[in-house]
Amino acid sequence: MGDDLHDLHVQAIDVFVEATATSDPERRATLLSRAVSADVVFWGPLGRGVGREAVNDFITEVVHGHPAGPGRLVRTTRVDAPGEWARFGWRYETADGETVLSGTDVVHVTTAGDIDEIIVFAGPLT
Repeated sequence: MGDDLHDLHVQAIDVFVEATATSDPERRATLLSRAVSADVVFWGPLGRGVGREAVNDFITEVVHGHPAGPGRLVRTTRVDAPGEWARFGWRYETADGETVLSGTDVVHVTTAGDIDEIIVFAGPLT
């Protein structure tokens, strides 16, 4: 069961990361519906939001509306998944591959494979 659960974590996280990379709103909505629960709790740098729309708004405003220009989120580490929680490293990069910001996300994944909580830690711990 442990490997199956880990595979669910990796799949949900990779679909979420893919959703952050697309600028097509319909494709993003489809990907988010596959990766996160309808009532997902999203703790981001701008505060707490609930629901897929909150995640979509964050992607639209922060990821695609970044002052450095539209970019993408890239997973930079393996998925570390002790039980129902998982964490992974990421970086936000511009279209030419320049790293703007990096951090770690912690997610809670249900037994159905949906992310129902996302906690974003942006920047290094010092």
